[in-house]
Amino acid sequence: MDCRHIRFSDRKSEIDLHALKSLFEITAFWARDRQIEDLAVAITHSHPVISVWDRDRLIGFARATSDGIYRATIWDVVIHPEYRGVGLGSKLVETLVSHPHLNRVERVYLTTTYQQRFYERIGFEPNSTTTMVLYNEPLTSPSLPSESPVELSIEAG
Repeated sequence: MDCRHIRFSDRKSEIDLHALKSLFEITAFWARDRQIEDLAVAITHSHPVISVWDRDRLIGFARATSDGIYRATIWDVVIHPEYRGVGLGSKLVETLVSHPHLNRVERVYLTTTYQQRFYERIGFEPNSTTTMVLYNEPLTSPSLPSESPVELSIEAG
């Protein structure tokens, strides 16, 4: 495969959300039902966001969230199937973790269903101690009855 035109970018403004949604539909069973509006929110609140391009075609994507020093989590690592097997996935993850916002982070986490060996080759280790998850359900009604107002007072001290 000719990779001379492949480039990596950390500019969120370059990402076409429709192209990203299409890439997820092709590559990621866990992201096929994502909505354009939700992708926009996820990208806005992620840093860094790395995209991979073959000229003007989006062929890869990954993002992270982090406090910049102690913890980070990698999300949504995908490479188009036509471009797999030439090292772009490894390069994508390495580009993400070497970004200035992540390169000093003490621990970088990720969740994967079937790609443990891929991430182990990059240096990730299995972690059996981080096994908890909260499935947060969106609120459909206020948590307090409307007849019970909550008042907050702040006293200067």
